[in-house]
Amino acid sequence: MALLDLTKLTTDLSATWAGYLRDWDRTLRAGNYPETTRYNYLLAAAQLARYLAEHSPDPDAADAAEDPTEVTRGHAEAFQAWMIETRSASTALNKHKGLQQFFKWLLTEEDIDRSPMDRVRQPKTPQKLIPIIRDEDTKKLLDACKGKTFPHLRDEAIIRLYYNTGAPLSEIGNLLLDDVDLNTESVHYHGKGTKDRRVRFGPKTARAISRYLRARGKHKGSELPDLWLADRGGRRLAANGIKIRDSSEAVGSRCGRCERARPPLAAQLRPRVEACRGEHRRSDAAVGLDLGGHAPALRRQRGGRTRPGNPGAAGHRGGGVDVGIAVGRPGYRLGRPRCPRR
Repeated sequence: MALLDLTKLTTDLSATWAGYLRDWDRTLRAGNYPETTRYNYLLAAAQLARYLAEHSPDPDAADAAEDPTEVTRGHAEAFQAWMIETRSASTALNKHKGLQQFFKWLLTEEDIDRSPMDRVRQPKTPQKLIPIIRDEDTKKLLDACKGKTFPHLRDEAIIRLYYNTGAPLSEIGNLLLDDVDLNTESVHYHGKGTKDRRVRFGPKTARAISRYLRARGKHKGSELPDLWLADRGGRRLAANGIKIRDSSEAVGSRCGRCERARPPLAAQLRPRVEACRGEHRRSDAAVGLDLGGHAPALRRQRGGRTRPGNPGAAGHRGGGVDVGIAVGRPGYRLGRPRCPRR
């Protein structure tokens, strides 16, 4: 099932706006843009149109709400300020980049002479440190997934694969059966921008995946090509539905099933590379769990920097899920592991 629903995105927009977004999406598809990128671009333009129609105090906004070629720099700046006030600076930056691409496309279509985004500055985003929870809390998370039921086995396999490889949420959640090779203890990830890579994982992760695959073979929907299956209904487990909930004292009595005492947290699992006498070793135990901001503001860490993300909003579809964590970039690749400090 497609994640992007263009009809839903363009609901309540003028016929002119909807037509432009439809044509722009065709151009993006022809350019082989990933579906997530297309969704974020189209969502930014659709939100601008709705802002102009429903929230803009500018008396001239009515014309721009009907036709994107009437949008001015003032409209774009007012929308960006509104996004900062109602969402966050990180979200406003995401919309800024999407609108830049939209009006750049209008320029190539020769429907406008100059982009209204030309002199609109990007919003400044604050740098936030993400605390790393203690090793004993990481152990509590894994202990919560101990059990022989299908959800327990699946949830443990997901969590171990997250912290052992450090792949982003979308790459973990969209894995296929054929992507996992237990003979070489590696997984084939399909990265953003069609950048594929193969990443090694450790023996504890291999054992967790093996146990899950045995249970998966007896589960309804085992004929599907997707690696992760939902509890019921014989459906795939959608990446945008994977969540983890934090209780007041610990991770909870069951992985992904605990009562929510605080808002859901977006977690990062950062693998650590051990160096010994100049040679790098992988270790299942050498792992920390980072808890970031509230979902859906998932963050990925790379080179000591944090980068905000926007994993889902209107127009995305997915099945119900149990465990969800967003993590940093992988620390190892197939063959000789590379140290992330290099």
